[in-house]
Amino acid sequence: MRQILCAALVASSLSLVPVGQAGAPSDARSIDTARSKITLHVFKSGFFSAFAHNHEIEAPIESGEVSESGSLWAELRIDARKLRVLDPEASVDTRAKIHETMLGPQVLDADRFPEIHFRSTAVEPKGADHWLVRGDLDLHGQTRPLAMDVELKDGIYRGTAILKQTNFGIKPVAIAGGTVNVKNEVRIEFQIVLVK
Repeated sequence: MRQILCAALVASSLSLVPVGQAGAPSDARSIDTARSKITLHVFKSGFFSAFAHNHEIEAPIESGEVSESGSLWAELRIDARKLRVLDPEASVDTRAKIHETMLGPQVLDADRFPEIHFRSTAVEPKGADHWLVRGDLDLHGQTRPLAMDVELKDGIYRGTAILKQTNFGIKPVAIAGGTVNVKNEVRIEFQIVLVK
């Protein structure tokens, strides 16, 4: 099977390109940005974590393309400055403070590092319409490996990945003297739909 999905993160510009591949293949199809999405799940920990809440963050996709034949290839762009805190349990003011911290120098430093970029290095079949996509993720001025579990169902590529903030030079946020912390691991969930 030559079909593939790519996506990312936490926020982000993502690119799936086999080693040695330069430029988009002629058969690349555009990603339907209105129907595709990336969601980041940031979890709490610490002694008083019961008094805090987890964070859900939307990472709107700017643009992208995917090639499903020949050399597998895909590219997806996300502007980190456009990430949005959803957190339905939080007040408007609390969401605004979380948003400011997330984009600020303490976490993403989005003004200095507006893009998050993923580039594939290997695609491993795991069954019918199911792959393990390995690649390099550029985030916060750092490049580190990332693996994504990807499935194709009903014309939609769906997948998950886990990244560690500290791998990208980001120190997880702590509040209340460290009694409530943000976990190092961030769960990424995505769905990618291609333009017909």
